[in-house]
Amino acid sequence: MTHAALRLVALRETPLDVTEVVDALDDDASGGLTLFIGRVRDHDGGKGVDGLDYTAHPSALERLTEVCERVATEYDVHALAAVHRVGTLAIGDIAVIVATTASHRGEAFTASRALIDTLKSEVPIWKHQRFGDGSDEWVGSP
Repeated sequence: MTHAALRLVALRETPLDVTEVVDALDDDASGGLTLFIGRVRDHDGGKGVDGLDYTAHPSALERLTEVCERVATEYDVHALAAVHRVGTLAIGDIAVIVATTASHRGEAFTASRALIDTLKSEVPIWKHQRFGDGSDEWVGSP
């Protein structure tokens, strides 16, 4: 059973759209909407990053949905969304968007923080970074 607050939960190979996420959470009862956008940065661990690839385990969407349901149950949110990109991304590309709405900003901020932190720790999506010096690194892989 899917929690009624889940409005948009997806993994996408195409560029992510902030407007789509905000529109999915639109309602008149929410006084607060918080949005987190994770972008590909040009450095990590003191090295220059040229680009990266995200790879998702076949269970990743199911796990992402479970995380979203847990956050929706634990926090007093009206709606939430979580969309993660997979495939090859360039510097500046949006890799992940999470958002929540609630009656008040405090609960929306707290829920969004829990959503992104839990997503990053529990959903099997792995990052393969390519560095400017020719080396590479897998992040989050077992």
